[in-house]
Amino acid sequence: MTIDTLSPTVPSASDVRRATGIGALAILLWSSAALLTTLAGGVPPFQLVASTFGLAFLTGTIGGLIRGRDVVGALRQPWPVWLVGVAGLFGYHFFYFLAFHIAPGAAVEVNLLNYLWPLFIVLFSALLPGERLKPAHVLGALCGLAGTALIVTGRGGGLSLASENLPAYAAAFAAAVIWGAYSVLSRRFGNVPTEAVGGFCLVTALLGLLCHLAFETTVVPQGWAWLALLALGIGPDGLAFFLWDHGMKRGDIRALGVLSYGVPPASTLLLILFGQAVGGWAVWAACALIGGGAVMASWDVIRRK
Repeated sequence: MTIDTLSPTVPSASDVRRATGIGALAILLWSSAALLTTLAGGVPPFQLVASTFGLAFLTGTIGGLIRGRDVVGALRQPWPVWLVGVAGLFGYHFFYFLAFHIAPGAAVEVNLLNYLWPLFIVLFSALLPGERLKPAHVLGALCGLAGTALIVTGRGGGLSLASENLPAYAAAFAAAVIWGAYSVLSRRFGNVPTEAVGGFCLVTALLGLLCHLAFETTVVPQGWAWLALLALGIGPDGLAFFLWDHGMKRGDIRALGVLSYGVPPASTLLLILFGQAVGGWAVWAACALIGGGAVMASWDVIRRK
C-alpha cells in the first residue's frame, strides 16, 4: 500500500502564517500543563495519560463531528501512519515518565534533556523536501536551548550529570528525539486528516491504562483536582495535539520548533503566578534569550508578505 505523504498543493504565505499561528496555540496550551499537573493532586503518571488522552479522544471526536468531519473515515489509515502517531504520543510520554521514575533526584537534568526536542525539530526539518535550514534557524534554536538551560538550572541547585543516572538521561534524550521525529514526520503525512490524531489519542489512552494497571496504584482525584484533570484532557493533553498536527503539516515547521522553547519560561511564570514556584533573575533572562531566539528563527516568516 502506498501513502500519499505530501500535500498536493503549495500553501500561500498567508496560509503558512495562519497554520503557524494555530500551531503556536498548542505551545500556549502546553505552557499550562505543569500548573494543571500540579493541581491534579498527585495522580500517577500513567493514570494521568490514560485519563487525559481518553478525554483528548472525546474532545477531538466531538470537535470533528461539530465541524461535519468524517471522524470514522479519518481513522482508516495505513499502518505506518498509526505507527508514527502512536509511537509519537505514547512513546514520548512513556520515556519521559520513565526518566523521572528512574532518577527522581535528577529532575533538573532530565527536564533539560527533554527540552532538546525543539532543537531536534529545527534540525530534522532540514531533511524534509522543500525545506532548507538557514544559519538564523540554527542560531535561534541554540539561543532557545541556552534559555531553556537557564530556566531549568537557574531554579534549582545547578546542573550535575551523574553516571548512575545515565539510564534516566538516556530515557529523557529518547523522549526528546521521539517527539522531534514525530513532529517532523507529521509533515510527511500531509494528506492525513488531523482528525486521525483522535485515534492516536485513543490507543495512547489504552496503552496508558495497561501500564497504570501493571505498575501503579489508582489515586482518586479530590476537589479541584477533578477540574484540573478535565482541563488537562481538553487543553494541553487534548486540543493541543490537534493544533500541533495542523501546524506541523501546514505551517513553518522551523519557526514552530524554536517557538516551542517558550514552554519552559511560560510554564514557570504560570507556576509563579499561582504560587507554585519562586521566580528570580533566571526567569527573566531566559525569557529574553528564548524570545530573541524565536524572533531570529522566525524572521523570514514574520517579514513574508
